[in-house]
Amino acid sequence: MNEKRDLSIMFWYLVLGVCLSVVVEPGCAVKHLGSWMNIGMQGYSVIAQPEQYKKQYKEGKYSTYSTLETSPNICTKINGLSSGQQKLCMLYTDHMLHVGRGARSGIGECQYQFRNRRWNCSTVEDTTVFGPVLSIPSKEAAFAHAVASAGVVHSVSRGCRDGQLASCGCSGANRPGELKSEWIWGGCGDNIQYGYKFAQNFIDIREREGQGRKAGQSKMQGRQAGGRNLMNLHNNEAGRRAVISNMKITCKCHGVSGSCSLITCWQQLAPFRVVGDFLRSKYSSATKVKPTGKGRLRLHKRSIKIPTANDLIFIKTSPDYCHRDNSTGSLGTSGRVCSVDSDGMDSCDVMCCGRGYNTVNTRVKERCKCKFHWCCYVECQTCTKPVQLNVCK
Repeated sequence: MNEKRDLSIMFWYLVLGVCLSVVVEPGCAVKHLGSWMNIGMQGYSVIAQPEQYKKQYKEGKYSTYSTLETSPNICTKINGLSSGQQKLCMLYTDHMLHVGRGARSGIGECQYQFRNRRWNCSTVEDTTVFGPVLSIPSKEAAFAHAVASAGVVHSVSRGCRDGQLASCGCSGANRPGELKSEWIWGGCGDNIQYGYKFAQNFIDIREREGQGRKAGQSKMQGRQAGGRNLMNLHNNEAGRRAVISNMKITCKCHGVSGSCSLITCWQQLAPFRVVGDFLRSKYSSATKVKPTGKGRLRLHKRSIKIPTANDLIFIKTSPDYCHRDNSTGSLGTSGRVCSVDSDGMDSCDVMCCGRGYNTVNTRVKERCKCKFHWCCYVECQTCTKPVQLNVCK
């Protein structure tokens, strides 16, 4: 219990320190460093090699509450982190592998959910991860921030349960009231409470560092930048809540010969695909808002339903993504595969933006003639088969 209190105090002490430095020292204002999601891409090569700091950890050179001076220096090698995120990285270096995994999960889920749309969540080879697309406060940016935030919650919560993090363990959630009295509330559940809190502080600190009108900005630029910070904060929270909303209670029987004489239950995360599907539905119903001169967001139209903390919001209408445009990061849809039989976003009419398509005959490789061998592996052959693809002009 004391560890959780210390974690919260440490987080907010750091947040307060960073925020004060932003107010007092204009030079501390956040620069455009790319995206923190880069920790799941190029930055993952640093944190995916725990031998770089495991030796220091075992020798006691740093711990979860170590000083910044004695912490490992790998955090400075991860491009895309803000100054506040770097400091949290140094304090919680053992968490960064899970932050990276969460970011990778979010990026992968984004690509799955948008695989049949004009913008398919393509990544680029720099620290922005998605390129200029995310600089537009659109629905796509809203989804990307939400799903990446959800990925970090999911990964850190699971890391706690698996005993991979020094400052947390199994879930300490209270017993649900609807659980049968004879069932035991125990086991080792996913620690969603800790995962939520850590993700909130690590991800949101970047937006809080960026709040406030910067030197040289016009009043309108300051309003737009502030509105974008608020939009990101809202969508980050929506992503975290999506993980919580899809939590479930899992129970298991114990007893001789399946007698189920004892039942234990615990809190468990839903598969991340379920979270992605949930956020995909929120993307479809996202609400357009606009920043005000008072540092707030309001509805673009009064007739629209007020979004809850679980909903996604955006400020600008998305580009059509039909043509390559370096300024928006759109790659266009020329060369994309479409379906002549679909009525959805992957239909040739929609995907090709009315330009038409070409039919291409090709061959693809796939696994075939698979056999199960005792025990326990499956052996398959590789076969090729002819296919006909429709490709946008």
